Amino acid sequence: MNKFLTFFLGSCLLLTVYACKENTDLETLQETDEEFSGGREGTVFDETFNAFGNALVNLSSDETDKFVIGNSFNRNNWVIAPSSTAARDGLGPLLNASSCAGCHALDGKGNPFQSDGIGISQAMLFRLSIQGQGIHGEPKDDPNYGGQFNPRNIPNVDAEGEVSVTYEEIAGKYPDGTTYSLRKPTYKFTNLNYGAMNGTMISPRIAPSMIGMGLLDAVSEKTILANVDINDANGDGISGRANYVWDEKNQKKSIGKLGWKANQPNVEQQTAGAFNGDIGITSNLFPNEGLTAFQKQKYGNLPNGGTPEIDETTLQNVVFYIKSLAVPARRKWTDSDVLMGKQLFIKANCSGCHLTKMETSEYDSPKYLAKQIIRPYSDLLLHDMGVDLADNRPDFEATGLEWRTAPLWGIGLQKTVNKHTYMLHDGRARNVEEAILWHGGEGANSKNSYMKLSKDERVKVLKFIDSL
Repeated sequence: MNKFLTFFLGSCLLLTVYACKENTDLETLQETDEEFSGGREGTVFDETFNAFGNALVNLSSDETDKFVIGNSFNRNNWVIAPSSTAARDGLGPLLNASSCAGCHALDGKGNPFQSDGIGISQAMLFRLSIQGQGIHGEPKDDPNYGGQFNPRNIPNVDAEGEVSVTYEEIAGKYPDGTTYSLRKPTYKFTNLNYGAMNGTMISPRIAPSMIGMGLLDAVSEKTILANVDINDANGDGISGRANYVWDEKNQKKSIGKLGWKANQPNVEQQTAGAFNGDIGITSNLFPNEGLTAFQKQKYGNLPNGGTPEIDETTLQNVVFYIKSLAVPARRKWTDSDVLMGKQLFIKANCSGCHLTKMETSEYDSPKYLAKQIIRPYSDLLLHDMGVDLADNRPDFEATGLEWRTAPLWGIGLQKTVNKHTYMLHDGRARNVEEAILWHGGEGANSKNSYMKLSKDERVKVLKFIDSL
């Protein structure tokens, strides 16, 4: 055998060994049932525009009826009282939207804009508070505008005002020379009808996707606290801590699981609170309109839709509907680029906050949520995300720098369902890459690791996230 042939065969063998080693390494990254993001009971294989609107897979006939009824009250508009549509009247008098779906279109993430990045839509709301806390540690409402700015109204009622946004483009560059631009929002409140905002802290929030909320509700306090590392004992730059909030139904402090700052303890309170704050619909849990003292003087005697305006059975049907929303399955989870992106995601310690999986606890409402291995890619904890993302508004024990780790499941289908890719709490990020680049504070090390990757490696990370 001549020297050239020996060299050629040896090179081929060496390349084969390396290829086999790479394939073996990638195969080790594949996990059993990894495609079942919501567990066996909570995952549906749907990549269409309705991917976020499916029910848990094993609901009974009666439960399916509850799901359908709940969906109806979630999707359709509420109307002004009095109305012949008595089950749906009581809208306002001040509001942000006239239905749940008005913000959570197709049960997905709200588009913060009316069109093409212009004009703030009803899917974005603004939390308001002033210095100090309420009797349960909650934020203290602005005396003129309450806890939420409502730019919409029913007839013969003055809306609270108008709000607009402008953006400053901030240029940046990766170590390899690739350039990027981020946009920093500034909000302006005008035509205020109830007085000035003096020292008011303002927090913009986009309506998040509703998939898997029941599964997150079913995660136990013990499971959440297992990942708390307040003093950063492992030295990875990530601490994470729980928020404790007021549970209105049980009249006690409970761990927060839901919302941008983990400021809600469960789906029922989140839902009743949204009915009250966003649509102006009272319930047994929140029986009073969200009006300030001055607004009550002006509008306290307006016709309402009953006491309460949403009856308990209807509210529980809506809660059941939201709890029963399944999570779409992963796509391309065995693709080599996706697996390499996953490896880089973990190596950059993005998984330090966006945990790859957790297990739900015992749960009976509905029972299918119990004991599921789920992959929301969140630890449900608060993290300091740095001054650039800060809203500077405390919320119970969350500081103005802290946000709950946003779940990533379903993120790759957001464009299909909701026709946009705006990310983060205020929609400033136009895509996943920009969302990563906004990470600061406890997320800074992971962001910097991502920035040091080659362009090809960064693309693989984004492919992995898009597969979730």
